[in-house]
This record gives sequence, C-alpha cells and structure tokens, in this order.
Amino acid sequence: VATALRDNAQLKAMQARAEAMRERPAQVRTLPNPMFRYGGMDMTERGNWPNTDEKRFMLEQEIPAPGKLALKSRIAGQDAEAMQREFEALQRETVMMVKETYFDLFGVQHARAITSAEQDVLKRMTQVAETMYVAGERSQQDVLKAQAEATMLQQKLLELEQQENVLKAKFNLLLNRAPDTPVGIATTLPATVLRAATTRPEIRKAEAELRRSELERDLMRKEFWPDYRLGIEYRSFRHEDDMLMFTVGFDLPLWQPKYRAGVREAEKMIAARQASLAAVKQQVAFDAKDASYKFQTAQRTLELYRQSLLPQAEARFTSSDAAYRTGKGDFMDLLESQRFLLNARIMTAMAEAQVGIQAARLERAQ
Repeated sequence: VATALRDNAQLKAMQARAEAMRERPAQVRTLPNPMFRYGGMDMTERGNWPNTDEKRFMLEQEIPAPGKLALKSRIAGQDAEAMQREFEALQRETVMMVKETYFDLFGVQHARAITSAEQDVLKRMTQVAETMYVAGERSQQDVLKAQAEATMLQQKLLELEQQENVLKAKFNLLLNRAPDTPVGIATTLPATVLRAATTRPEIRKAEAELRRSELERDLMRKEFWPDYRLGIEYRSFRHEDDMLMFTVGFDLPLWQPKYRAGVREAEKMIAARQASLAAVKQQVAFDAKDASYKFQTAQRTLELYRQSLLPQAEARFTSSDAAYRTGKGDFMDLLESQRFLLNARIMTAMAEAQVGIQAARLERAQ
C-alpha cells in the first residue's frame, strides 16, 4: 500500500494537479498588471518624429470593485479544496484496489497450492486402483477414471496459473512497475480489526463545490458595482512647462438583466450542489451498509466452511477411501468424495480471500 501511494502513476498525476490548483488563489487575488503607454504629438506640416514637441507618458491601473478579488481568491481556494478531496478519494480507491488484488492473488495462489497437492492424492488413488486391478479385485475402468481425473486437475492448474499471472500484472500496474516484475507468495491473512471510519472525501468535495457556488453567487452580486481605473499622465513639452495629470474612470454596469441572470444562475447552481451533497451522503451511507453486510457475510461463510464443510468433506473422503480399500465401496464414490474435498479446500481458501476483499471495500466505503 505504501509503495502504491508513493509510486502509482494516476496518484502522481492527480497530486500534481492538486498542487497546481493550490497556486491559483495567489494569482487571482492580485491586481491586473498596470498599463503603460507612450505617445507623442507634433505639427503635421513639420513633424519630426520621434523628437516631437509633446511627449506623453501614461500609467493606468485597473481596480476591481471592493471584495471581488477576495471572492475570486476564495473561489479558487474551493476549487483547490475539491481537487484535493478528489485526490484523497483516489488514494482510498487505490488502497482498496491494492488490497483487493492482493487478497484475490492470496486466494488463487492458495487454491493453486491445494490443487497441486491434490495431484499426490490422485496419484496414490491411481496406484491403489492399479494394485487392486492387478490383483483382480477391481476393473480397469477405475484406473482410467483416476487418470482422467488427474488430467482434469492439470487443466484446472493451468487456469489457476493464468489467473495468478493476470493478478500479478495488475498488482504491478498499481505499484507502477513493469508487468513482469516478480511477485512473491501472498501470505498475509485478512485483518479482523478495521481502521476507524473517517469522513469520505466525496462528501468533503461536494461541500467544497457547494461553498464555491455560494461564493460565485456573491461574486455575481458584486458585478452590479463598477470596476475602477486610476491613471497618471506626464506630459513633456519642448517649449513649455511640463504637466502632470490624474485620471479616474469606472465601468458603467448598465446591462442589469445580464447580471440578474448571473445571480439566478448561481442560485440554481447552489440548489443543484445542495442536492448533490445530499445524494453523496445517501450514497456513502448505502455503500457503508452494503460493504458492512458483505463483510459480515464473508466472515460467516468462512467460519461455516472451516467449522462444518471442511471437516465433513475430510470425513467423507476418509470413509470412502477406507471403504474402497476394503472392497465395500466403488471408485466413483471415492472420486466424488475426493472432488468434494478438493472443492471444499479451494472454497475455504477463496473465502479467506473474500474476507480480505470485503474488508478492503468496507474500509473504502466508511
């Protein structure tokens, strides 16, 4: 998990975007660049540009209405907040995917080990069938059935190997490593104690977006007020005294319907954000309940397999094996009990993996 949080390519990209967004408030709360202009004037019939009789040096600064820059800065801050929460949500998603993939790999690797071990069991069963066939106590069909079962087991091993290789490649992708990077055997059992629940980043993102819409409405209300322009002009004359002039200007916000429409738009966006926040909270509550139920079901299923199904399968196989060796049972019953025991062991291994997977999803949902 630590490696994924540090090296995952998607996380790196999202983190860079979040850091970039944090630089925007400082940009928008600064005044626009002042405008410098130079001009010259001379008589048309004897113009001697650029050495004119009159030179003008003008400097003008635009000043938005009071409060506009502060609101723009706060809006940019909420954008950065929303991006940060999106980054945190991706972090939690990545952690969940790493754990899911790990425990999925845990189950497949253990199922493969169990299936490999079962080959020895089938080999012993085949030897018993061959011995009893040579002694004339059993037919050749028992030997052929055992050999066919061993072939089917080999096919299952190939399928499990394919699943393991795919999961290893996915695991390496999450860790930003080459797909063929070696991955060892997963041995860590699922945790039974989960970390404490925290506020989901999705809720915080929706809250930031709501605050942004509220600030947008406040900014639109400021549009009814004019922006100002302050300037200073210095005039230099060749044959007269120089002059200094100050200028003051402001916009005329005459098109009131446009600004009122902007305010109404912002208010509608606030209503939409409020509804989105409520929907996110409901979805988060549902996700937590759903994940909790599935985690509890996975735990109970594993407990059922360990305490009931597996002992029953082992007892059935032991009984069938003894009955076949003494001539009181047929080979198909022994073969069926062997299959049932193998499936029970694989189901138990997969149930262990499912507990880890559901625990990861529950952590993500809280």
